[in-house]
Amino acid sequence: MTELVEKLADLTALRDRDALDIALVSAINDLLKPQSAAIYRVVGDTDNERWLTTAQMDADQVTPTSDSAWSELDLLPRMSEHPLRQQAVASRQVMQTSSGPDITVFPLASNPGAVGILEIGTQAPLSDNDLRLVSGVLRLYLNFQSLLDYGERDALTELLNRKTFDGAFLKATLEQTRTEDNAQGKRRSAACAGSYWLAMIDIDHFKRVNDNYGHLIGDEVLLLLARLMRTCFRFHDQLYRFGGEEFVVLMRCNGEQEATAALERLRTTTEKHLFPQVDHITISIGFSEIKTGDTPSGAFERADKAVYYAKEHGRNQVCSHAALIASGELVEQVAIVGDMELF
Repeated sequence: MTELVEKLADLTALRDRDALDIALVSAINDLLKPQSAAIYRVVGDTDNERWLTTAQMDADQVTPTSDSAWSELDLLPRMSEHPLRQQAVASRQVMQTSSGPDITVFPLASNPGAVGILEIGTQAPLSDNDLRLVSGVLRLYLNFQSLLDYGERDALTELLNRKTFDGAFLKATLEQTRTEDNAQGKRRSAACAGSYWLAMIDIDHFKRVNDNYGHLIGDEVLLLLARLMRTCFRFHDQLYRFGGEEFVVLMRCNGEQEATAALERLRTTTEKHLFPQVDHITISIGFSEIKTGDTPSGAFERADKAVYYAKEHGRNQVCSHAALIASGELVEQVAIVGDMELF
């Protein structure tokens, strides 16, 4: 009982979702001593759903491992390749193998798009006591995730909120630094290729929507735009609402052309979408690559200048900060700190 309390205390002390999954798998491993324990999340579109491993630990491992959050979708196993997991997700019931290796699958579902399972492999079927133990730990885990959602997600759109961004940005810059170091050592893989990009999205003339149709209709526009964003971006792109009509995307792309294509997809999808009462809206987007040693304020300043340029030059367009600098439309700012010049 003391060990269980300590594990639960460690679990609820975390504020990082990736670390939370790893801690859960580690706790299950310590409590049950299974042959394997893993958390798999369902990612991808309805017709191309895949399994992403967020934490996995076998009996001979010291610490859990996981897939990169930026894994290529087509390299992940298809959902249909693991029917027991698929059944657990569909039925929301605990599923167990009837023959062969003893596998028990527990369904997991918390925030939107975070459907998954906990899979435990054992030498013998889990006892009723073990099933109750795992179910109890999972209830605590899911309740704690709900609390994180309450503090980290925008109440209206259920996108991530502004206060979660700095931590994600730091992870991105550290990951990008490691990727660049690996590239110099010629160990860069296709799954880890690319760099990080920050995009700012602003609804054109949103004040008119609120003035002409009321704030309830305005809120509906924001909610529907958030849904369009989920359909236009990949499972690992991080979507934020920063307040009002301002949205942010943190994504990984293989160059400016790919980033532009992703953002153009959102722009055209939004332009064609029929919003109730309002009919059509447009959006302006500015974006910038995240540089080595970048800060959130530095990246935001570049993206903000690009979106401001878009709005001042016709709206309903996607503008790259780097392209605007290269064409001479914008001038690179130089910040002088002491005797150092920072670009």
